[in-house]
Amino acid sequence: MMTVEGRVSSILVACGNRSGVERHYLPALVAGGWPGPCQVVEPGDPLPDLDGVGGVLVAGGLDIHPRRWDASEPLHASAEPAEDRDAREIPLVREAWRRNLPVLGICRGHQILNVALGGSMIQHVPEYYGCSAERHQFGRSDDGPDLRHRVVVAPASHLARVLGTREVLVNSRHHQAVKALAPGLQAVAWHLDTVNPLTGPLVEALEAEDPGRWVYGVQWHPENLVGLDQPAGEAARALFRAFAMAVSRGGTRP
Repeated sequence: MMTVEGRVSSILVACGNRSGVERHYLPALVAGGWPGPCQVVEPGDPLPDLDGVGGVLVAGGLDIHPRRWDASEPLHASAEPAEDRDAREIPLVREAWRRNLPVLGICRGHQILNVALGGSMIQHVPEYYGCSAERHQFGRSDDGPDLRHRVVVAPASHLARVLGTREVLVNSRHHQAVKALAPGLQAVAWHLDTVNPLTGPLVEALEAEDPGRWVYGVQWHPENLVGLDQPAGEAARALFRAFAMAVSRGGTRP
């Protein structure tokens, strides 16, 4: 396991609700085999010191304010921005990137990863793609897994290797989505039935272009799927297992 100056490094989990992390994300990390400590930080906590951190997980939650990618873009009427999280998590991701730490972004965390590194967002998926709200925004984390649609993963991507599959059935609870990709990131999974004719299908996952970086974002909620005895559960466990292994190795891909 990676150590920092003789200390076992930890995984830092940035979130909006500590109890939700304790119910869902920490058990998912355990299911992935992470034996080490975790630091959970939410708005109001002291800013984290990354010197003892081996990896960063940015959890799901409310929306990102559009001023974070375009100061002139108005806030959509449907938005519920978490500006206190924006202010903390964007610099956190940038610093983790600078240090080449493993980063896993989940739902909002996937979006924060893109915005922090210079990308932009779609504020309201139903409006932009002309689809029903229920297609991508359904249920709550405490409702348990609710598999909504299939995601196709680029066959040559590192994510396909991590998940062990090129297609996975996922849950879905979001109405923002990646628009312009940040420099250094590439789209590696899509929902092919949600398509804008100008920009293509909805992006469901990102990974770093640099093969030396372990950085991934997924739009779905694998933390709710790790207990499933089916391919969706196997893929979720594989993702958390790969994250734990990357932290233990010090941030590199296998």
